[in-house]
Parts: sequence; structure tokens; C-alpha cells
Amino acid sequence: MTYRSFNFYGYSRESYKECSELIRSTNRKHITILTTWFILINLLYLSFSYLNLFGVNEEKIPFYGSYVIISTIFEIWLLFFPRSVIRHNYLAVFASILILLSYGIAASIAQPYMPATMFLVLLVLTSLSFIGNMYTMIFLTILGVTAFLVTSYSFKTFSIAYHDTYNVAVISTLAIALHYTFQRTRVAQFILYQKDLQVQRELEIKSSFDALTGLLNRGKLFSIAEQILHQKHENYLALCLLDLDGFKQINDNLGHQMGDKVIQTVGKTIIASLDLNEDDREKISSWDLKAPHSLAGRLGGDEFIIFIRGMKSRTEATDLMQKILNSLNAVKFDGINGIHASFGVTEICPSDTDIDNAYKRADEALYESKRASKNQIHFSTESISGDA
Repeated sequence: MTYRSFNFYGYSRESYKECSELIRSTNRKHITILTTWFILINLLYLSFSYLNLFGVNEEKIPFYGSYVIISTIFEIWLLFFPRSVIRHNYLAVFASILILLSYGIAASIAQPYMPATMFLVLLVLTSLSFIGNMYTMIFLTILGVTAFLVTSYSFKTFSIAYHDTYNVAVISTLAIALHYTFQRTRVAQFILYQKDLQVQRELEIKSSFDALTGLLNRGKLFSIAEQILHQKHENYLALCLLDLDGFKQINDNLGHQMGDKVIQTVGKTIIASLDLNEDDREKISSWDLKAPHSLAGRLGGDEFIIFIRGMKSRTEATDLMQKILNSLNAVKFDGINGIHASFGVTEICPSDTDIDNAYKRADEALYESKRASKNQIHFSTESISGDA
């Protein structure tokens, strides 16, 4: 084990950084729990002071009251500004450790004729509660222990201070060892959780995208489109079906490998024309469905589907389809002299909530495009030739 891996509880810096979000959220949760507990304990002691019970007299009221106020302010930050706490995670951890250990030191000073116990308890508690890195936690432990011993020798007799020294040496060593062991187990759990998430993301991508083209598969596109239609949609929307002309002849004459290459070329052309970001594949579970981005998928074989969004009118949608058609017609490679395709397009009105109905209308428009002369774009009332 290197000194670097020791600093990150036996793991590499990269593995540790992958868990940073989980570490920050866990720290915030533990800080909140500890602070709530701390406030309740001090409120209890404060009530004992008012009632002069269990040897806690009124002289302790300012001490417990001040820590109640400080902790309450800290708790407000933790509860009502969670993003700020997570963003300034180390500051929150340091503040929590400072409040707890200073309380232990102050409690030790308040009982100069007895060996300290509260400081030792809080020292172990903080070592088990927070995840940072080993060198930082060792430094904070040494700093807290030093401050404790200075005050112990300043306010207590030598014999009691010596007893405190022995106790804190044993407990601080135990706290550091516990911190490493306990937090190493937590980091291992976080890493395993991250791996599980990655596997889930990969499975979701495989189940959502067509392997040959990188476009959405039929089921996923219909699912997303259905969600979009169930939202309020007043902007221009259209559904386009695209079917290749003469694809069977390509398979028969040039082979299925060439057919696959044609399918891949169509997929790339659609992706480029719609300016789809392929990096979004990794974030499919968190897509913003309100963003006006078009969707494209492969229905199977030589059939494709495009859910058009972000356009203002039929003219803009037509221009987009014409761009795709012209790009396909211009393709030339290995015996392929242009890829011809028929488009069937239907416009979606605000009252449309069923993607299957829109698909049926687009399929009818596609049939009309095929029946007319192929290689053209056909809306319900007009067609535009691929030779335009």
C-alpha cells in the first residue's frame, strides 16, 4: 500500500473521487444527526441548570446556552441550505468537529479535579462519523488533542493532567485506527454502489438504443414520446416515418453486410441532421423531456422514425426532412449511388395525447409517399420530390 492509497483508505484517488458525491451527502447526513443530538443534550443540561438538578447549577447556563445558540445556527444551515453544505463539505465537517471538540475541552476545564471523559467520547464519535482523508483526519486529531492537553496542563493538577495524557494517547490511537477501518468499509460500499449504478446505466443504454445505428429503439422512443404528449405541448410537433426505397434489392444484390452499412449510414445522417448529441446516451435516465430536442429511432429493418420538436412551422419541418433526404440521395460508396427513402409526416396538435394515433396517421402518409413515386416527403396534403 502506498502513502497515496493510505490517504484514501486503501483505494486509488480516482476510485475515491468517483464516490465524492456519496461521501459529501453522507457527511451532511451525519453532521445533521450529530448536531441535532448535540442540541438536545445541551437543552437537557440547560434545563438541569435552571432546575439546579444533578449537581448542574445556574452558573452553567451561559455555557450550555451559548452552545445551543451556536449549534442551532449551524443546524439551520444544514437543514435549509443542503446544496451549500454539500458544496462546502469540508467546511461543514471542520465546523462540526470544532464545535464538538471545543465542547469537550470546555467541559474538561469546567471539571479541573476530574480526568476528562466527554472529550474522549467526542473524539471517537467524530472519527467514526466523518469521511475525509486519512492525513487530514490525523492532522485534526493531533490538533484537537494538542489543544486538549494544553488546557489540561493549564487548568488541572499535574497528576490529573498526566492521567488525561495517558487516556488521550490511547483513545486517539484507537480513534485513528477505527477511522481508517470504518471509513475504508464505507468507501468500499460506495465503490460497489457506483459499479452497480454503472452496470444499470449500461443495461439501460443497451435496452434503449439500437445497436446498429445508435438511434433509440422502437419501445424507448414510443415511451419517451408518450411522456412528452402527456405534458402540455403548444409548440409545433410532428411525427415522421422514413422507409428506404429498394432496400431489398441492396440486400439481394450486394449482400446483407452492405445492407447493414446502408442502415448505419442512414442512422448517422439522421443524427448529424438533427444535431443529436451522442453523449446524451450516457444520461438517458435523466433527459429533460421539456427541452425542445428532436428524437430519432429505428423501428426495425429499414424503417426509421423521427419525433420532430424545436421547429416553428411545417415549413421548417419540411426543410429538415428535405435536408435529410438530400443527404441520403448524395451518398455514394461501394456500388451505392444514392440512398432513396420515402417520408410520411403527420403534424401533432395540442389535443394529441396518444402516440399510436399519430403513428397511424404518419404511416398512412408514408403509404401515400410510396404509392406516388417514392423518394419524397409526404404530408397529408402535399408532397415534395427528392429531386427538388
